[in-house]
Amino acid sequence: MTLEEVRGQDTVPESTARMQGAGKALHELLLSAQRQGCLTAGVYESAKVLNVDPDNVTFCVLAADEEDEGDIALQIHFTLIQAFCCENDIDIVRVGDVQRLAAIVGTGDEAGAPGDLHCILISNPNEDAWKDPALEKLSLFCEESRSVNDWVPNITLPE
Repeated sequence: MTLEEVRGQDTVPESTARMQGAGKALHELLLSAQRQGCLTAGVYESAKVLNVDPDNVTFCVLAADEEDEGDIALQIHFTLIQAFCCENDIDIVRVGDVQRLAAIVGTGDEAGAPGDLHCILISNPNEDAWKDPALEKLSLFCEESRSVNDWVPNITLPE
């Protein structure tokens, strides 16, 4: 049985309230991290941060639309980032709507075209641990997901 087949099985049905709560918490966390200036966007930029200072990274978001699923290079990057995050105890989630993510964190350039939002890292803004209620909710969500062998849970962002 492959990992995809295992992930396809619904071992524990996701409650709608739990998923909506996680989506809302992620929305709040992204806005808060952006205000704090501790958000890194982009696959390559994120890889640099993970290489230089992995202890400062608190959360990772991988985002891909349906058309990105066929991008082998992106999927390889995702696999490496997932492995690195799991090895370094960094909570990680997947989002299936890059356009919605762009609406939350803004666009990448003046022309309005979204930058690379396939990977977003949230780091601690300073030496002290960052206490954000949304981050705590998402950490609990990820912990609960891992307890049922869903290592990279999917989150749907609210409209």
